[in-house]
Order: sequence, then structure tokens, then C-alpha cells
Amino acid sequence: MSHHQSRRDFLKAAAGAAGLMAGSMAPLEAAKKRSATDWVKLGHTNVKVTRLAFGTGTFGGRVQRELGQEQFTKLVRYAHERGIRFFETADNYRGMPQMLATALKGVPRDSYKLMTKYRLKDVDDPQATVDRLRRDLNSEYVDIMLLHCVRTPDWPEQFKKLRDALSEAKSKKIILAHGASCHGLLPLRAFPNNQWLDVALMRVNHNGTRMDNLKGTEDGVGDVSEVTSHIAKIHKQGTAVLGMKIMGEGAFKTPELRDASIQFVTKLGTVDAVTIGYKSPAEIDEAIERMNHHLNA
Repeated sequence: MSHHQSRRDFLKAAAGAAGLMAGSMAPLEAAKKRSATDWVKLGHTNVKVTRLAFGTGTFGGRVQRELGQEQFTKLVRYAHERGIRFFETADNYRGMPQMLATALKGVPRDSYKLMTKYRLKDVDDPQATVDRLRRDLNSEYVDIMLLHCVRTPDWPEQFKKLRDALSEAKSKKIILAHGASCHGLLPLRAFPNNQWLDVALMRVNHNGTRMDNLKGTEDGVGDVSEVTSHIAKIHKQGTAVLGMKIMGEGAFKTPELRDASIQFVTKLGTVDAVTIGYKSPAEIDEAIERMNHHLNA
């Protein structure tokens, strides 16, 4: 065999091996596609949630409550089967924690994550309140517990007793992460550089509907630019950011508006997961489909 032949054979074999490697890598490349039902780690916590959550607080839970327990249970189970494994509720959503617990009864607890929110007026015995919130959800622990709807610029100091109580509960692994949800630009300005926050639940969409403004009320249009600027800072400090009001609390009636909002929030790159309140399987399917599309566009 000549030197040139052996070199040709070597190059041929090398090309074949490269082709095999490329073929074996193709499934890996395909696997990199991101999904609404991927598990994502929240900031500096050890908590992982799916990118898309099932919210139970549309208009204080009225929309979900009016489904009735049987239909609500079917909807929760449908979301779980589709891969949404992150469910969120609040003490203020009358009856919804209990309805959610009933809907998830018998579903393996390690297959989903729970987030609930603590009413700020319950200051007398925080430990007893935390225990009650766990009982309401029929769970020994809660993955995420938030101070619900802080509205004042000095909220970190105002609710220090509650923050300390949630920190103590976290040390006992009764809750795995803590944080706050926000209504208004003034309280939002106290979120960056707040190292107590494991998780921040922020109102965010593409056009400011039911988002944060200086009045701190639901009327008017929120300041999208300032809100997203704070979100970027909060995310950079290692606090997980969860988005809410993605559908403007039901205000986005057209597919075009819903798509624009999901595209906007997905492309920010600073929102780890979002919660949407559903009332039908079709809404769950649409949210998953739209998020999947924009995650990979």
C-alpha cells in the first residue's frame, strides 16, 4: 500500500467517524429545545419548578372557584398530565388552597411544586399561620411561601416579624423558599438589593395592563420600562423572578394580544417562570404551545 493510499484511507475513516459523531449528536441538539414544562432552578434556591405554572387567583380566585370542585379537579389533573407541575394559590383566594389540595389528592407529592402566599394582616402568631397554610394545602411542606401583595416602600422593615417567621420556617424545611409578591412601583423599588428574597412574584406583560404604577392600584397602565428594569436587577442578584398577570388577568381577549405578551415575557430572559390562571383545557394547551414556540424562536 502506497503512502498516498494509506493517507486516503485514513482521511476516509476519519470522515466516517466524524459523520457518526455528528449523527449521534443530532438527538442531543434536538434535546436542547426548551419547553414550557421544563424544570428550572429558581435563583440561589434548591427549588425547581416548571416554567409554566397553574394559577388559582384570577380575580381573587373567583374564575377558578366558579368551575366547582369537580371541573376544577379535572383541569388541575389535565395540567399535571400535560406537564405543568407548579401550582400556586394564596390564603386570600377564598377556598382555593383547599380546592387545590382536593384536586391534587392522590397525586404523588414529589411530582409537583406548591406556592402559596401569606396574608400580611396575620401578624399575631406567624408560626400558627404557616402551619395552617400547610394544612390547607394538605402538605407537610410548601415549596415557596410569599408575603402577599406588599404595597409600601418600607415593606421590608414593616414586615420584619413576618420575614423572620418565614426564615425560621425555612430553617426547619417547613418551607423551602420565601419571598414576596408586589403591587406598585414604590414597593417594587425596595426589591433590588434585598437579599432576603429567594423569590419575587412580579406583574409583567407587554403593554402594562394591570401592572405596577405609582398609584399602586389596578387601574391605569403600569410602567413596563421601570418594572422590567427592576426585574433585571432582581434576577441578576440571584433572586428568582416569577411573572404574573401575563394575560392581563383575562384582559387579553384576542390570540394576538396573548401571543404578544408571552413573546415579550419569554424574550426578556429575566423571568424564570410564569403563572397563568386557566379555566379550560384549551387555555392550558394554548399557553404551552405559545411558550414552546417563543422559547425556541
